[in-house]
Amino acid sequence: MPLHKGPDRSDKSLLSVNPFHGEANPAGGMTEAPPRHRLADTPLPPATAYQLVHDELMLDGNARLNLATFVTTWMEPQAGVLMAECRDKNMIDKDEYPRTAELERRCVAMLADLWNAPDPAAAVGCSTTGSSEACMLAGMALKRRWARRNADRYPGARPNLVMGVNVQVCWEKFCTFWEVEARQVPMEGDRFHLDPQAAAELCDENTIGVVGILGSTFDGSYEPIAELCAALDAVQERTGLDVPVHVDGASGAMVAPFLDEDLVWDFRLPRVASINTSGHKYGLVYPGVGWALWRDAEALPEELVFRVNYLGGDMPTFALNFSRPGAQVVAQYYTFLRLGREGYRAVQQAARDVATGLAERVEALGDFRLLTRGDQLPVFAFTTAPDVKAYDVFDVSRRMRESGWLVPAYTFPPHRQDLSVLRVVCRNGFSADLAELFTEDLGRLLPQLRSQPGPLTRDRGSATGFHH
Repeated sequence: MPLHKGPDRSDKSLLSVNPFHGEANPAGGMTEAPPRHRLADTPLPPATAYQLVHDELMLDGNARLNLATFVTTWMEPQAGVLMAECRDKNMIDKDEYPRTAELERRCVAMLADLWNAPDPAAAVGCSTTGSSEACMLAGMALKRRWARRNADRYPGARPNLVMGVNVQVCWEKFCTFWEVEARQVPMEGDRFHLDPQAAAELCDENTIGVVGILGSTFDGSYEPIAELCAALDAVQERTGLDVPVHVDGASGAMVAPFLDEDLVWDFRLPRVASINTSGHKYGLVYPGVGWALWRDAEALPEELVFRVNYLGGDMPTFALNFSRPGAQVVAQYYTFLRLGREGYRAVQQAARDVATGLAERVEALGDFRLLTRGDQLPVFAFTTAPDVKAYDVFDVSRRMRESGWLVPAYTFPPHRQDLSVLRVVCRNGFSADLAELFTEDLGRLLPQLRSQPGPLTRDRGSATGFHH
């Protein structure tokens, strides 16, 4: 979560209470305006409190028009009902809520089967609050396995983790929090993600693992996991170093199994030790659930698993937090049960069709150059064409916001900081009709943008609040 500062000491502003917020008599229902930054002295009627919060939230953007986020913004009403029925269940309390725990176990088994674990019954895994926590857990397992193999040198030797510069920020956090050196493969030319050979060359006796991304957040492309494993096989043959791979499948691990069945990226590759995904991205569940799976018990050191005597039960747990609601896990099981393989295939294919179709229409406008076309993740990135001088991608992002569209504009990382792009994420609920409206709004802006004397965005750092 982002960090927030407290209010300025001079800020003593109050919330405005409309007379009609009173439940019955508008005058009799009036209460003293509550303070913004401290607890009020007295309670408010529930209807008044609801209306105050509701009115502030109206100023948020429309989540369905947020083309920056990978996170699910629509689910069926039945899923919402199930989540409401489970929001008071503490997911960690498996002894008191054994059926919720059983649904979590079934989800892990389904994912182990989906990702081709050699023996799905031997695979181990857990739910998390999202992919960021899942990545932290996977990184911890990699580090602990390395430390056990190098007990004679650790903690004197500093471990490192190899990854592309395009990784999600959670991997940089992991390296900072757990004191691991981040070795990043830079972008070069038109290669916007990790190069397998370059990654292999960064490995040494202190490398705990290599992270491969199945679906880069920068442009929606898959990293070549099989080629990465082959390059590390060659390293082992040459040096004896056995470097495991973790696949960050935050998005792609719930797309590739259904749309790219011939793509080998998962536990079919012996070097892949663990995989994570976001249930709340292309897993099609509202925010708050991720999954981490390990090939077998050996890949997850037992000493990392806590066995807690909690509320009368012996409970194994591997997590960075403790209490959390069972609602999202139940919603994930509902979605698995509801869709099955064919249902997921239909939903993800529809999203890819929207992405590729919209990318073609954007390209046809003539002002833009596509970096990707939405044919891997249902995501594509594009920039302005070389001859466009009157405006830049930050101008486009700002002007599209006027129509309600949230389209992130951002600059690529080192070695390609000259490249600034827009990115569109097509999720379930972003229909072909909405894509057509997007194209119309973008096309309507172009004459005005073309008439500018030059790009109007001076501070690119503040041009968008988007961060990977």
